[in-house]
Formats: sequence, C-alpha cells, structure tokens
Amino acid sequence: MRGFLRMIAGLLAGAALGLAGCQFVSTATDRRETVPPPPMQTPIIFVHGNGDTAALWHTTIWRFESNGYPPDRLQAVDFAYPQARNDDATPMVGRSDTGDQMRQLAAFVARVRQSTGADKVALVANSRGANTVRNFIRNGGGAAVVSHAVLAGGVNHGVYISQTFNPGSEFNGAGPFMSALNAPYPDGGEVTPGVRWMTLRSDNFDKYAQPDGRFVGQPAMQTGITFDGPALRGADNVALPGADHRETAFGPAAFARMYQFITGTPAFRTSIEPTDPVVLEGKVTGFLNGAPTNLPLVGAKVTVYRVAADTGARMRVAPHQKTIGPDGLWGPLTVHQGATLEFVIEADGYPVTHIYRSPFPRSSSVIHLRPAPPGSLTADDTAAGSAVVITRPRGYFGVGRDTFLIDGRVPPGVTDGVPGVSVARLRMPAAPLRSVATRFNDERITVMNWPASERRIVYAEFHY
Repeated sequence: MRGFLRMIAGLLAGAALGLAGCQFVSTATDRRETVPPPPMQTPIIFVHGNGDTAALWHTTIWRFESNGYPPDRLQAVDFAYPQARNDDATPMVGRSDTGDQMRQLAAFVARVRQSTGADKVALVANSRGANTVRNFIRNGGGAAVVSHAVLAGGVNHGVYISQTFNPGSEFNGAGPFMSALNAPYPDGGEVTPGVRWMTLRSDNFDKYAQPDGRFVGQPAMQTGITFDGPALRGADNVALPGADHRETAFGPAAFARMYQFITGTPAFRTSIEPTDPVVLEGKVTGFLNGAPTNLPLVGAKVTVYRVAADTGARMRVAPHQKTIGPDGLWGPLTVHQGATLEFVIEADGYPVTHIYRSPFPRSSSVIHLRPAPPGSLTADDTAAGSAVVITRPRGYFGVGRDTFLIDGRVPPGVTDGVPGVSVARLRMPAAPLRSVATRFNDERITVMNWPASERRIVYAEFHY
C-alpha cells in the first residue's frame, strides 16, 4: 500500500511540474467559485501596436475573465493596416498614418459604447497603440468618452529624436506628430486632463527606449531617449523590472497593474483559470506590399489537427478544415481545454505554414492566424531540408534571462543585452520526418520537421 501511495504521489507531483510552466493553471482553483466580480466594469478596449493584431491581447483578456470581468466588456481592436508609414504624411501601400489609426479607434469605441450602453470606456495600449490612444483622446474627441488610459511600452517621446533620420516618422520625437502630441497643457502635464493615465515601462530592457539607435538600424546614433522615455508628466508612471518591450503590456505583472488601476482593487489572480470545453475562433490575415494587414486572406485554406503533446504527431481525430471567406474566419472549433493543436495555412504566394501553439485554457474569438510572409522561406532553408522557427508574440528572447532551444540547441541570431528578438530559426535535415522538441523556459512545444522542399515552414508559438 505504501508503495502504491508513493506512486500516486509521484504521479501527482509530476503532473503539477508539467503544468507549472503553463501559466494558465490557477493558483486558486479551490476558490474559483469565490472570485468576486470587480466593483467597476467599465468596458475595456485593447489597442495593439505596430504591425500587430488584436490576438496579442487574448491572454490578457483571459486574465481579466479569470478575475470575474464580463467577457462582453473586453474588446480588442484590429487596425486594417497596422504598420506605420516611414513618413506619416507620405502614403505607402499597405500602411497607415496616424489619422487612419485614430479614426478606426474612434469608430470602434463608438460601437463598443453602443453595444454595452456605457458612457465611457477604458483603453489599454501597447507600443504604437499608445500613439493612437493619445491622439484619439487629445485630438479625436476621446476625452469625453474615455475614463482610463493605460499605455504599456508606449513610445511616448519617440524612439529617437532627430532632424535628419526619418524626420516625418510618427516615432521621431522631433517630428510633427510627436511634437504636437507632447505639447504641454496649461498645467504643465503631457496628458489630457479629465482622463486617468498610467504608463507601464521597463526599467532598462525596452528595445525602443534606449540611448542608442541599434534597434532602428542606426547603432552609432544617440537617440536622445532615456529608459524612462515612456513616462509622461501627469500620469501614474510605473516601471516593471526586467520586462521587455512587449512584456510591459502582456505579462502577468503588467496585467496586475492595469487591473488594479482600472478597477480600483487588486486582481484576485494573475494566472488564467481554465474552462472546459474551449471554443476557438479568429481571422486569417496576410501581407500587402510586404506589410502585414488585418484584412481577410480570402481563399486561404486552414486545417487544424489535434496532435500529441509529446511527439507533435497528428492524432486519429478528423481535422477541422475551412476555406477563408470575406469574413476571414477560420472557426469555430470546439476542443477540450489544454488540447495541443497544429494549424496549417495554405494560400497562394505564401509558404505552407505549420503553426504549433501553446495549449488553450479558455475560449477566445481573437485567435488570429497569419501565414509566414511571402519570400520568408529561403534557399538556405531548402538546402538544409527543414526550417523550424520559435516565436514569442508577447515578448522577446533574453540571453541569460531565458532558456530557448530548438532540438536541444540555441538557435542563432539572438544577441546579448537588451531583449530585442522574438523570432529565431534553426535549419535541420527534413528526413526522416521526426519530432523536434522546442522550449521556452518551462514551456515545451513539440513540432515536426516538415520539408522546406515542399514550400513548408514550421513555427512553435509560445504564448505564456
């Protein structure tokens, strides 16, 4: 009997260890029925950054839901052309200017206010999204309809200050857009009165708040920006030690700060509380003129396989398949929480993209997919046999801070110092077809080495 009990205890301990790296496991599951609803349930709109999508917010939305926030009051905007122009005043195919972004946000805010009946909304933004939020509140009538604004990893004084390098960019602190946005109010503040403001920044790990310009391709340039560049006079300015540019918005510590700021009470948990079953939905989008868009990739085909977590091998379950129509949607798909999935995207002009993702603890309607860009599969990939990529949509890989491996090896191209790379690739033989283990810290995803000769590229996406 003692041996049996020891065996059971060992199995339970092993299960707990295996789940520990997946932050959706609640630290308060024995109290899940006692989660008090937040005293304030203002609709919250999440605003993504440059080149990004609403999908980056789905783990943050899950954390709000896990603290009792009503799902219908948690919305994320998708900008049609999310990448900024080189010069804000000069049109570029597939890119947007600051006015485009502001008008789309204003329309989205109006729809959310109408659907919820709320007088005001809270806005939470990352990176370029902070520019859009500030512009909307200052110049687009947002001051009358916004109660709280959280700017996480905002480039609030620019990424650089220059009269010669991309002088018209919205990211130039000396450019027309940023100069006007930061013009002080009569009280000396840089934030619009009548709205509560908070900035979340890194202590020194934000790649876009650095004294030199290496992250904008100008390593010899002194940017004129300091580590506290995202801070604004008149806001509640908070530094998150060790966080990188994206973690200032999407990490658990960032969530805890924004939750308390908006609701006035501490979060009950920062982990994600699982539910079952899980219903998944989202859009498939692509690229235009080399820039990412959030428009439907009509005609693309999506196949979703359930795979074994330890091998990446497809299970004997009928796959979900859909050809993308004008609405862009690839679902809905219902699975058990924690299911391990492989998404395969096929579209004219794109590599066949195999995406293996972290398991899904809760339902979401913003599980957006985007195939690898045209031209991203190279001759070197084909010559080697297979290309396996690891990626962190909500953060970067930090040398010494993080463990990141493909097939037991550290992939090339990740530099020391400030974390600034979120994608890393390792080339390997394609034959025989086999399981390839990938790892980011305590989380593991197993993929297959699909052959590049068949125009296939493999991604392991780490989401926690």
